Amino acid sequence: MKLATLNNGTRDGSLIVVNRNLQWAALVPHIATTLQGVLDEWDSKAPRLEETYRSLNKGEIKGFSLPPARLAAPFPRAYQWLDGSAYLSHVERVRKARGAEMPQSFWTDPLMYQGGSDYFLGPRESIRVMDEAFGVDFEAEVVVITDDVPLGITPAHASSHIKLLTLVNDISLRHLIPAELAKGFGFVQGKPASALAPVVVTPDELGEAWDGAKVHLPLRTYWNGKLFGEPEAGEDMQFDFPQLISHAAKTRSLSAGTLIGSGTVSNVDWRRGYSCIAECRVMEIIARGSAATPFMSYGDRVRIEMEDRHGRSIFGAIEQEVSR
Repeated sequence: MKLATLNNGTRDGSLIVVNRNLQWAALVPHIATTLQGVLDEWDSKAPRLEETYRSLNKGEIKGFSLPPARLAAPFPRAYQWLDGSAYLSHVERVRKARGAEMPQSFWTDPLMYQGGSDYFLGPRESIRVMDEAFGVDFEAEVVVITDDVPLGITPAHASSHIKLLTLVNDISLRHLIPAELAKGFGFVQGKPASALAPVVVTPDELGEAWDGAKVHLPLRTYWNGKLFGEPEAGEDMQFDFPQLISHAAKTRSLSAGTLIGSGTVSNVDWRRGYSCIAECRVMEIIARGSAATPFMSYGDRVRIEMEDRHGRSIFGAIEQEVSR
């Protein structure tokens, strides 16, 4: 099934069920009012939402036309946002940009940071920055959402805790990050609010593209209307989602509604393009000695979307403009 959140003027919005082709929706206050409420009681609420979803797809219930401009992030705020960096071609290239080698341990121990989850941007909400000189960059990723995950879970048992998937634009301010990392204490200013795709979907919506651990589809990013990259999300992912969940739960349990990101989708084969500007700049430096591609400027637009093998949008598109 597909679920989304309608912006109703409140912090958490209203839960809606969305049909498969992303054209019609239905409010379900008799089942749950928010997506977090569904995750809190997944076993009892998900089957009832599935019934509504089936009826909506068959035209048995009267929905309303889905208004993309009125959609908030599926989770306007979440209990936890943990972002991995599972594509090591991305890690290696970005570290090269700042003259850092990639330690051997990165191949066996996942990278992960805890980002701000008190506010997620809606899929069409502007990327607002005080100064474009901060180095505004998009980062296209796949995200899984879990139910309650017990402490110490193994990768073999983690897959069953993945209840939903979506996409994220994990925005980075590249010129602020080096100074923050030099302090040895992680990101804050270099990582503003991230944006989520319009809808979240249950794993079965992906069909054969979901193997229980990875999504085997290209993730497309467009910058100012031009295709910037379409790397395959299922390739070159050193750590799959069950491994990332297990890593996060090594010393603590995870609450229902925890979002875990794949990190910027990246392939060893750079000819498929990139999911962030930083990678492109690194490859330019390697090839020509200097970067030619600038970071985003005011008025620039980014679109992030994943389609199934029939060309149908799965999660809807993240469409954002950089604004002052």
